[in-house]
Amino acid sequence: MKALGAATDYKYEKPDIAILEKIPNPFAGEVNKHGVTGTIHIEAPEFTSICPVTGQPDFGTMVIDYEPDQFIVESKSLKLYLGTFRMHGDFHEACVNRIANDLVELLQPFQMTVTGQFTPR
Repeated sequence: MKALGAATDYKYEKPDIAILEKIPNPFAGEVNKHGVTGTIHIEAPEFTSICPVTGQPDFGTMVIDYEPDQFIVESKSLKLYLGTFRMHGDFHEACVNRIANDLVELLQPFQMTVTGQFTPR
């Protein structure tokens, strides 16, 4: 884990999957004797990006629900990753799709849903 417990270098543009970190799922494999599955639910209410048409800020909440396999996302790295969208110009739908695809690529979960709840422009 690079981000947790270290001085933070905040970046507010150019979203990059390399910021995201994964850690072992504590309920994966032989540790999970009874095959218990669960869903991880994360809400990030301070999500911001820039409208590519007007240049005005967009505000919303990203809701991430997933059933992990071998890995879970490290929470501080997720917060830093979401922060990189702050000055990123893209439509709501594109931001949600990018986040979902980056997380699936990183974690390879059994299932994932990313929902963007945006305020009106």
